[in-house]
Amino acid sequence: MTKSFSRRFFLGSALGAIASPAFANPPDVSLRPVARPGSASKVVQPVPSADELVRKAGLSGDVGYAVMDLSEGRMLEEGKAALGLPPASVAKAMTALYALDALGAGYRFATSLHAKGAISNGILQGDLILAGGGDPTLDTNMLADLAAALKRAGVREVRGDFLVWGGALPFSRGIDPEQPDHVGYNPAVSGLNLNYNRVHFEWRKSGSSYTVSMDARSEKYRPDVRFARISVQNRDIPVYTYADAGGRDNWTVARGALGNGGARWLPVRKPEIYAGEVFQTFARSHGITLKTAKVARSAPGGAAIAQVRSEPLSEILRGMLKYSTNLTAEVVGMAATRKRTGRVSDIVASAREMSQWAQKSYGLDVGTRFVDHSGLGDKSRISARDMVLALKAARGAGPIRSLLKEIPIRDEDRRKIPNHPVKVDAKTGTLNFVSSLAGYCTAEDGREMAFAIFTADIPRRSALTRAQRERPEGGREWNRRSKLLQQRLLQRWGRVFANS
Repeated sequence: MTKSFSRRFFLGSALGAIASPAFANPPDVSLRPVARPGSASKVVQPVPSADELVRKAGLSGDVGYAVMDLSEGRMLEEGKAALGLPPASVAKAMTALYALDALGAGYRFATSLHAKGAISNGILQGDLILAGGGDPTLDTNMLADLAAALKRAGVREVRGDFLVWGGALPFSRGIDPEQPDHVGYNPAVSGLNLNYNRVHFEWRKSGSSYTVSMDARSEKYRPDVRFARISVQNRDIPVYTYADAGGRDNWTVARGALGNGGARWLPVRKPEIYAGEVFQTFARSHGITLKTAKVARSAPGGAAIAQVRSEPLSEILRGMLKYSTNLTAEVVGMAATRKRTGRVSDIVASAREMSQWAQKSYGLDVGTRFVDHSGLGDKSRISARDMVLALKAARGAGPIRSLLKEIPIRDEDRRKIPNHPVKVDAKTGTLNFVSSLAGYCTAEDGREMAFAIFTADIPRRSALTRAQRERPEGGREWNRRSKLLQQRLLQRWGRVFANS
């Protein structure tokens, strides 16, 4: 229960003539029976073809889609299905499959404390090392538990240094270097990650000035941090600036953007120091005074004297697919590569390994390539057809559908339609001028299908400056049109292919 709450907290989206790929010019509508005069049966309106729905969506760029009957392995409908497009966060579905294959559903990450030297009468004569095992879900509550475990282990004093180690996975300052500095969905990645490597920034107006704070809050604790600092500057733009100050993250924020008060999560660029400082606070609460954390350059030796473990990988992936946490995807992807190959050098190389695995495991086209595990980078490419082939193979290998998020069917005003007979479990994906949806759909008659819908205006996205990446002009409307198209296609497939 604690873990589920924390994840939400940190995160405080045709019977008759059927169009077939074999026909060059399919009909614009799929005909359905119409009740005879005087019949009590309800008149069913014709369903527009997929191509007609795409035209009516009025989206700039490309739309690729494919849908397959899973019981027969037969592709039911395709449009630009072989065109490689950016999957955005739909890539996380492939990452989940990759991690499950390499690590297994029951795999757990561990964060541990190691003592270098003897412990006598409660005194550790040597160093204490906080060692990350890559847990992407490590949060403030878990560090509090680890500090309590240190006390239970009989340690009352540490005379050596306090070291933090994140070398279980390679460090990356951010996932995608093209993103703005201040967006919380593009944090640093390490083997030691706390609160999805985000720090809470809060401000309140006090007279003519502002009171600001930075902390590592959870629903139970609110420890202040010193490694991340922020100052209010008399300007309107840019809203945020970042500077690497050695062992600190230094931020500034524009006074003109603050209003009377508010809060947001900012990305952390010093994840090991962040986790070390928060652990130090909790250790102090138990009477154990630690020196300022230093980053260890080598793995700690010996057995752990205290440890906290994550939930099983299957539950981590369920949360990742529901909340689309980028850090989780990068960590589990690199952990899978390390398990498969014995080493991992960086995110890009690990994503390349995942691409090759997908091509070999599912028979995908060599054009399928990933530049990361989260989908945040827009240079990844996969076709709708290949995504459907992967989903088909994965469905036969394990319960992947149960890990995906339920996607409700909505009306033209984006309102949920209660008790709709078409059921969808899928992964969404959104970047500026990129929107994707892929997963499983159960038709009105119970037929199960795998589908993928990729939409992207790559030239329009490529023209954006780095500063425009957070809220580009026209981006929200483009995204709205894409999501409406996805809903229309799902409703079509759920009706047209029932009983066909």
